[in-house]
Amino acid sequence: MLTRRLFLTRSAALGCSLAASPLVTPVTMASAPGENRLVVIILRGGLDGLDLLRPYGSPEFAAYRQALVGRDVPGETDLDGFFALHPALSPLMPLWRAGELGFAHAVSTPYRDKRSHFDGQDILEAGTPGLGAESGRDGWLNRLLQTMPGRHADTAYAIGRSHLLLTRGAADVADWSPDAALPLSPQAERLLDMVMHDDPLFRDVTLEAVRLSKTSLGGATEMAEPLDAAGMMEAMRDSMGDAVRKGGLEEIARFAAGRLREDTRIAAYSMTGFDTHANQARGLTRTLKDLAANLLILREELGPVWDRTAVVAMTEFGRTAHANGTGGTDHGTGGAMLFAGGALRGGRVVTDWPGLSEADLYQRRDLMPTRDVRAHAGWILRHLFGTERRAIEEMVFPGVELGADAGLVL
Repeated sequence: MLTRRLFLTRSAALGCSLAASPLVTPVTMASAPGENRLVVIILRGGLDGLDLLRPYGSPEFAAYRQALVGRDVPGETDLDGFFALHPALSPLMPLWRAGELGFAHAVSTPYRDKRSHFDGQDILEAGTPGLGAESGRDGWLNRLLQTMPGRHADTAYAIGRSHLLLTRGAADVADWSPDAALPLSPQAERLLDMVMHDDPLFRDVTLEAVRLSKTSLGGATEMAEPLDAAGMMEAMRDSMGDAVRKGGLEEIARFAAGRLREDTRIAAYSMTGFDTHANQARGLTRTLKDLAANLLILREELGPVWDRTAVVAMTEFGRTAHANGTGGTDHGTGGAMLFAGGALRGGRVVTDWPGLSEADLYQRRDLMPTRDVRAHAGWILRHLFGTERRAIEEMVFPGVELGADAGLVL
């Protein structure tokens, strides 16, 4: 007979694998008044903005990057005669032509000089001018939620295997991980309900985990035979193994889109693989293909909701203007922000371009940032959700100077 004690004892035998089960793995999302949606993607590792969006119209670019990109003039990924997309993003050209994809170049957070991934990502997600006690340990998306009336936990979702500082704070945010895939037959669900019957709190949490697991799988997996305790453990192992093999990126995009089609208004998750110190041509190509596929899944799965959606992809810093000796680039300063969605005015590169001559570079090594990336994000929040300018400048992004509105929202 399966009791809750036996179930937990056998679950503990899974060791660290249990942390990936829907019974204990968190996920984050949120809902808010209004019909507009926001997706924030953190690109971890320091995306090379000069490779993402190549300024081939600058005479210095080919000299700095010949080892990475050669001297060929771009063809199908040419955007405006000066900038061209990385070839791996060519599947996104239809979005560019439809005005549903754009970029802000030569942007950065206020972070300077030390070029640490950990500090850079903390500042990006906290949305503060710096680190330390004055910056707190909450994220700018959570502070945004605190300005919204009528919000509830499902207003925002933080999605992924690790907690996001971006969504941490006083406002309730829901969490989900692509590892939360537990295929249960109807008999197994009834078995769980019987085991947890005398423990309402644990029962409710368990049934919610099963519900989320079904969402990630697109429905419960039918099984020919009822599951006993050993069968449940085996199903959990198989499910987690599948999640690891898939990598979770497609599942994350599909899950986010499914929530956003309903009550959720904000979703946040991260992608890794942008730290390209060596063999950048190969590594970044692979990662940008994943990013392109992710955006196209969002567009497809959101359907008509795409027209009310803004997607913002941000990174902690850019990379050096010159390639290094190992076919890569090192940590830099200025970079690029990608934005997409039917709610935004794409088909353009928004920038106060600083130039690439040695005198124009930051510390004679990095692309000079000419705009705070928080300002662009702030204007998007202002028009997408009606957030007051004062709240953006003092609470969401404390210390930011919003400056002129680039008109990113339609």
